[in-house]
Amino acid sequence: MTTLPIRDDDRLFVLTGAGVSAESGLPTFRGADGLWRGHRVEEVASPAAWHRDPQMVWEFYSWRREVHRAVRPNPGHVALARLEQRLGERLFLCTQNVDSLHEQAGSKRVVHMHGRLLESRCDRCTRPPAEDARSYASLAEVPRCPCGGLWRPNIVWFGETPFHLDSILDALGRASLFLAVGTSGAVYPAASFAQAARQAGACTIYIGPEEPLNRHAFDECVLGESGKVLPELFPHD
Repeated sequence: MTTLPIRDDDRLFVLTGAGVSAESGLPTFRGADGLWRGHRVEEVASPAAWHRDPQMVWEFYSWRREVHRAVRPNPGHVALARLEQRLGERLFLCTQNVDSLHEQAGSKRVVHMHGRLLESRCDRCTRPPAEDARSYASLAEVPRCPCGGLWRPNIVWFGETPFHLDSILDALGRASLFLAVGTSGAVYPAASFAQAARQAGACTIYIGPEEPLNRHAFDECVLGESGKVLPELFPHD
């Protein structure tokens, strides 16, 4: 596949995963080497970990924020931002990633189903999240909400419900093209999106360096890095 033709009546759903950010230098925390200080990410990014040791959780996310400051969008991010300029609301960009690389590349309507690394929210009340890019050296530095609750990263942890599922499911049902980029097909519910789009009549395409676990849900599988494949699929005029 060299280019992906898009008709004037097509609606494109794009799901991006950790592989896209990994090309910019962000760790994926998947596989045997996906550890932080000897901990699996599931042991740090969970409500149980927060209640047990919020200091450790904030050390992990403060480190991730520091790593985030050093990376930049890659050509895959840029290609999707340019495609959004072309398609407007006919492109629904949903990401499993919590970084801001899509926004840095110019994307304006990114749906972060797993939250955002550079935001925090109260662990007690329902006040809206606030922008927060700081790294905290100790728990004593972490702000408290007016209600008395402690700020936590605005991240969907293991065991929590992803954000924006209603709008995501609506977009899946209306899509004529579904494109998954750099996602392993191992994390649910995102791993079920390709099959849902296919059942609704969409053509499903996967892009990544290796086949996903849910390969059966895709009509076509294009092996390669998103930073190389996406600019070819969607050439900039």
